[in-house]
Amino acid sequence: MKISATALSLNVPDTAASADFARRHFGFEEAMAADGFVSLAHPDAGFHLVFLRTGLGTFKPASIAGSAGQGMLIVFEVDDLDAEFARIAAAGAAVLTEPETEPWGERYCQFADPNGLVWQLVQWVSEPPADVQV
Repeated sequence: MKISATALSLNVPDTAASADFARRHFGFEEAMAADGFVSLAHPDAGFHLVFLRTGLGTFKPASIAGSAGQGMLIVFEVDDLDAEFARIAAAGAAVLTEPETEPWGERYCQFADPNGLVWQLVQWVSEPPADVQV
């Protein structure tokens, strides 16, 4: 199989709000849009992020057309998590989790967009902090 493009599509009540959050805080750019639909691209991400308005008639199968995001994280690995956290938090994004490091070396933080989607940044650190038992 040859895959020529990749997209993650999420149902949200307010497509413009999530698209604005992705553009403002994460550097996505609008690729196309229509009523109830926004497709975003990022120069580094290698995929499209699509927001579909919940209840959009063209979403099939309709039986699974509820709001997205329950139990799901939108995760991006970054080079300087602390700098990105400071920048995004200072811009007013809702902070869910301030930067913390897991025992296995994953440093992360989380934000919520206006539709409640959870956006997580990750940076892998070489060594866990001395006060963390592995």
